[in-house]
Amino acid sequence: MSPTHRPVSVPSFCAAKESGQKLAMVTAYDTLWASLMDAAGIDSILVGDSLGMVVQGNSTTLPVTLDEMIYHAKMVVRGTKRALVVVDLPFMTYQVSPQQALENAGRIIKETGASAVKLEGGIHQQETIQKLADAEIPVMAHVGMKPQSVHQLGGMGKIQRDETRILADAKAAEEAGAFSIVLELIPSSVAKTVTESVKIPTIGIGAGPDCDGQVLVGPDMLGLTEGFHPKFLKHYAELGKMAREATEKYVAEVKSGTYPSAEHSHE
Repeated sequence: MSPTHRPVSVPSFCAAKESGQKLAMVTAYDTLWASLMDAAGIDSILVGDSLGMVVQGNSTTLPVTLDEMIYHAKMVVRGTKRALVVVDLPFMTYQVSPQQALENAGRIIKETGASAVKLEGGIHQQETIQKLADAEIPVMAHVGMKPQSVHQLGGMGKIQRDETRILADAKAAEEAGAFSIVLELIPSSVAKTVTESVKIPTIGIGAGPDCDGQVLVGPDMLGLTEGFHPKFLKHYAELGKMAREATEKYVAEVKSGTYPSAEHSHE
């Protein structure tokens, strides 16, 4: 098996930073999309609690439950052969205590077959990250804009500019044993400083080009979430438009009686 097609492990994910190899990460929520992205060579798939908005139609990630995360993560793991699968710990499944976090992270790893979990926070979650790392559960931290803190921050999508706080959070996560850190919606200059200040990979979303890797929400990247155009997002396809046009054509053919034709009928 060539290095390109070997399964990505936590150690090989971390080693990418040392070798200067950029990491590509994307969110997926089911077997179909996970298998397509895995076959395309994605390094890591995040089963994000963003499914609360993208899949469930909620306005925030807060309503997502642990059981729902496990349900979707099982599907994603079934669809992957190579990518490192990371699963979000949803709101209020790790904030009560490190022991609570350990039990819930353990459920995710045991029941889904995923390789790691992700949680939001740095300094305030240092003890929790340490607890999981001591139990040999790989942890990806998340600093900067934290979606689960939407009410405290006054809304989603707000750029976080406190360089001192962001850097302190990142270093606290690293010291506690996190193997990687997501940097969300921070100035590129701050992301560059953080990336150069820690030894573990930084994965950016709206954090500029100097991170060790990038993550995008899969449906956003594919143009399925039409009308959503934050500055950091690049559409690599317009599948939403294509799906709508294809469905319109199907509807028209059914109503006109041109589908199914003899070609699509059994004798």
